[in-house]
Amino acid sequence: MNKGVKTIIYPVKDMTQSKTLFRKLLEVEPYADQPYYVGFKIADQDIGLVPNGSNAGMTAFYHVDDIKNSLQILVNAGSEIIQDVKNVGGGRLVASVKDNDGNIIGLVQN
Repeated sequence: MNKGVKTIIYPVKDMTQSKTLFRKLLEVEPYADQPYYVGFKIADQDIGLVPNGSNAGMTAFYHVDDIKNSLQILVNAGSEIIQDVKNVGGGRLVASVKDNDGNIIGLVQN
């Protein structure tokens, strides 16, 4: 069962400047503040900042119950794997594809 888009990742060039901008915009402090990821939580929505990803563009991540099955569905529909299933810590799995239009689609399984 898919749970919808709950995570949006913004690639940033200047993490310090971007953290300040999102703190002011969202009016919350980050729940995660690491050199590789800064995360803000608004209700059940995650807004993440990642460094050195300016060429990747913004990515919306769909939260799913079975990431391998969801990834296979996307591949069968013609998408190209960018990042195969990867454990990013705490049991959280992520993957991403590029669809036929060049859009990046991310998947997350907790």
